[in-house]
Amino acid sequence: MNVAQPLVQASLLGEAIDAGPALVLVADEEMNYVAVNETACDALGYEREELLAMRVTDVAASENTAESYARLVAEGEAAGQGRVVRKDGSVLELEYRASRVTVAQMTFYVMVGLPAA
Repeated sequence: MNVAQPLVQASLLGEAIDAGPALVLVADEEMNYVAVNETACDALGYEREELLAMRVTDVAASENTAESYARLVAEGEAAGQGRVVRKDGSVLELEYRASRVTVAQMTFYVMVGLPAA
């Protein structure tokens, strides 16, 4: 195997996810966003830096977001339909899947969402 292959794969995967067809938002255990893809920024109307300064509860439109997130942390995965609020105040309905991931011995929660049909 070429030594550079893992670096090339990581770079290509990162670029593909950033501009891919799904919203990808990564948060820590305190619900702070730590990474978001370009598609999420475009769909929600925020600049990346704006979203990275926000928490899950700033974007999710559900009254029980904190409880749902606590369940995700406890169970390690979640899926369903949800609503997020765009910067302009409009609501986007999503089909989502979220799961716990460990990167460099740190725990994060990745949500991948597609606009509901």
